[in-house]
Amino acid sequence: MIRFDIRRRGFSALLSMGWAAAILSVAAPASAQHMGPDFGAKGDDNQGSIELVDPKTLRVCADPNNLPFSNDKGEGFENRIAEFLAKKLGKDLAYTYYPGATGFVRNTLNAHLCDVVLGMPQGNDAVQTTNPYYRTTYAIVTRVGSELDGLKTLDDPRLKEKPHRIGLVANTPPGNVLAMNGLMASVKPYALMVDTRVESSGAAMMHDLEKGDIDVALLWGPIAGYYARHSSVKLNVTPLPETPGARMAFRIGFGVRHSDQNWKRELNTLIAQNKIELERILRDFGVPLLDESGHAITVP
Repeated sequence: MIRFDIRRRGFSALLSMGWAAAILSVAAPASAQHMGPDFGAKGDDNQGSIELVDPKTLRVCADPNNLPFSNDKGEGFENRIAEFLAKKLGKDLAYTYYPGATGFVRNTLNAHLCDVVLGMPQGNDAVQTTNPYYRTTYAIVTRVGSELDGLKTLDDPRLKEKPHRIGLVANTPPGNVLAMNGLMASVKPYALMVDTRVESSGAAMMHDLEKGDIDVALLWGPIAGYYARHSSVKLNVTPLPETPGARMAFRIGFGVRHSDQNWKRELNTLIAQNKIELERILRDFGVPLLDESGHAITVP
């Protein structure tokens, strides 16, 4: 049984493209790169140690319109993961939906309206993160058969031989690598913070790539993989390799309140026992998965 609880009180209209894409800003210092929309709010969830809002219901905090992660129609991979976890736990499933803006954690998880955020980079101080259930990266997307087909790195000579238009979400790590290679003049920027109720920078960038308005799209891997799978044009999605001074890959776990130690341990057990099943859901949505050595994971 799935119930929906949509709450939109007092939120900013500026929303992210997804937790990791918005959090991992090239302009942020290393200590802040994993912080989500509520960074600096650590500690305000410790007023009383309530482990679960309803022990019979898995209550999930989510964005109502932010595919491929989640939406209020249950079409995102985090919706699928929520359904999987609820079944494993033998619980009903309910959502508290709130746009992924400043105040998200404060007004959902820390307000005890829900008990878990399903996609948080490890090290985010706004929540207590579980063990990671996947590791992913930024990606290069090109049209199959184009001059840049097979592009794997941003120091490829083809990018300098003639001008190519490169789509980049502003203030994300691939921008550092473009700057190192003197390619910023070729960039078409897309907004990092958008109102996901009405627009998506990832969808706009991939549409421009399909039309030929840009030649390369640089996007957070889950977004790139999802839109490539739904594209009417054949596209290549290639994980961006790690570059000194520009981290590309991040571990993603669940976010719970800092006080909820038993709940965190229960979720860690579920992650350990269901690793293959969780990875299969992610791969169904085109999420590029990496192991700790940076190699692509093939899910049986």
